[in-house]
Amino acid sequence: MKTRTILAAALAGGLALISTPLFAQDAVTDDKAAANELAMKLQNPVASLISVPIQSNWDFGYGSANAMRYTANVQPVIPISLNADWNLITRTILPIVYAESPVVGGSSKFGLGDMVQSFFFSPKAPTSGGWIWGAGPVALWPTSTDNALGVGKFGAGPTVLALKQQDGWTYGLLANHLWSYTGSGNTADVNATFLQPFVSFTTKKFTTYGLNTESTYDWENKQWTVPLGATVAQLIKVGDQPIQFTLGTKYYADKPSGGPDWGLRFVVTFLFPK
Repeated sequence: MKTRTILAAALAGGLALISTPLFAQDAVTDDKAAANELAMKLQNPVASLISVPIQSNWDFGYGSANAMRYTANVQPVIPISLNADWNLITRTILPIVYAESPVVGGSSKFGLGDMVQSFFFSPKAPTSGGWIWGAGPVALWPTSTDNALGVGKFGAGPTVLALKQQDGWTYGLLANHLWSYTGSGNTADVNATFLQPFVSFTTKKFTTYGLNTESTYDWENKQWTVPLGATVAQLIKVGDQPIQFTLGTKYYADKPSGGPDWGLRFVVTFLFPK
């Protein structure tokens, strides 16, 4: 408990620091217009921008042991130009998980979770109304090293994204649905809908404040998981390398029995603009 308190205090202090003007160095780039464009692209999941976010999540309150689960999501985003009008954006999420036992006296688990990979076909130009969109398939790969860290099944389904950006604001919705079709018979089937409405505002100092929910509805168990999240992010430049740091917190408004109560997030995103 003491370790969790220290961790929460450290991240809360970092959240306060990252949102101050002292952290928002003007030297992100010599071209402020280019820096602002880069900061806005970071809010667009189908932007033509290679990025590698490493997302650390701490979730607290699992089970009778009030256990903690740490998940490091490695999330490379790679755009591929198909022709003059269309891009293919690949978004991969590979979780590395440390999970304390949710029951007193149980053993902790460490290893890989299941990988989710999305493929968005997206027009290079927004619509006449300014909307940016993408759609395509999403795949679930059974990369988990333990049943406690994943479902161990192959899955697939559709994914779609729509967003709009104007005057520093970004708002939109990312959604997908996954069905499992083969894999280990020892775990439950997957039939789940993911919904992520989001809104953010990016300042002239390249600081971004965001709100979202990464909600999942499990059709097998008829159960929502609804974490409400708030984040603050800062784009800076280290040498020639642009990097965004993000800090956030989340509260679970709905969850399965024994699920977490709240969580913290820290993200380091490495950017490789063309």
